[in-house]
Amino acid sequence: MPLLQTRNLTKYFGGLCALKDVSFSLEQGEIMGLIGPNGAGKTTLINIISGAFAPSQGQVIYQDRDISRLKAHQVNVLGIARTFQVVRIFKRLTVLENVLTALVDRGREGPWRLVWGSFFKRACPFNQDPEACAVADGLLESVGLLRYREERAENLPYAMTKRLEIARALATRPKLLLLDEPSSGLNPAEQNQQIEIIKRINQQGVTILIIEHVMKVIMDISHRLIVLHYGEKLAEGQPQEVYSNPLVVEAYLGGQAHA
Repeated sequence: MPLLQTRNLTKYFGGLCALKDVSFSLEQGEIMGLIGPNGAGKTTLINIISGAFAPSQGQVIYQDRDISRLKAHQVNVLGIARTFQVVRIFKRLTVLENVLTALVDRGREGPWRLVWGSFFKRACPFNQDPEACAVADGLLESVGLLRYREERAENLPYAMTKRLEIARALATRPKLLLLDEPSSGLNPAEQNQQIEIIKRINQQGVTILIIEHVMKVIMDISHRLIVLHYGEKLAEGQPQEVYSNPLVVEAYLGGQAHA
């Protein structure tokens, strides 16, 4: 049984069809890459899977359960976490505190209580919990941020904020991790480091669906690729197979295909 399935997912924003009849399956342990030109519907797809948007039509099936109408925090409780193209972290909290705020029981703590705790309590109760701090430190070490643990997040280099957001997502103990352009804005060395981090996360049993424009990253880590174009699925298959598909070359890759 696939970990995740989408069935004929369609999303309208007014008269604009951002996603049309998109169906695919994601197996446990896979890294699936999601590529396509700007405006192809990639982030809309992740928004629907994560509960940020409800589909206009179609279904999202996760572990044999229809989650199409669940809210984002309910989806997260079930084991789906995400990052964002534009990093969303608590800038005035320390790196450690950022991760600690995600180490809560989302089955008991509602979203507003989490916001209150994050902004007004500054995660102080968590700082006094050795077990929580040990888990947070382990997550920070896994993404190469342990030495920044006491640094305020707003002082981090940009590449490190990307890693912090991944660590925060992992703190919610996901089975499925949705990554929205985790390598955007990074230099080649930082991209290589990001590839290794994502591979390690996958080796630890986390299934990954990743949006990425950096072709080196997506080709290096993906087991399969899906290509979206104008909201529709244009192609799906092994990376090299998709990369050489004439329709994909014409719609997306262009002259890069044989560079």
